Amino acid sequence: MPNLTSLDHLVLTVRSINKTTAFYRTVLGMTLDQFKVADGSTRIALKFGQQKINLHQTGAEFDPKAAHPLSGSGDLCFLSDTPIADWVTHFVALDVPIEDGPIPRTGATGPIMSIYIRDPDGNLIEIANPV
Repeated sequence: MPNLTSLDHLVLTVRSINKTTAFYRTVLGMTLDQFKVADGSTRIALKFGQQKINLHQTGAEFDPKAAHPLSGSGDLCFLSDTPIADWVTHFVALDVPIEDGPIPRTGATGPIMSIYIRDPDGNLIEIANPV
């Protein structure tokens, strides 16, 4: 059987590229990546580590795309080596409401401690520390 090795990128459909990039850059520390594709158009992504999130504007998605692209339908978990307590302090300072946590969960490789927030589209964002 063929073997997968890692996740390269994922796509979020968003109502506002500007609001989304501002949130992910300010609140989560991601960087903006503008890149050209084969047809010469410029696309927008957010990068962190060796991963990226490509952004599609609602109603102007790129092909191929999800069968039913919707903003606010994502549920993403990001691992961090920054203690959850520091994230809580950071979110409070930025007036970012904490949806839930800290709470123990199970991640891909074992136990994690998680905290949840929402992005401007209502996507659920989980920040977790491996336990």
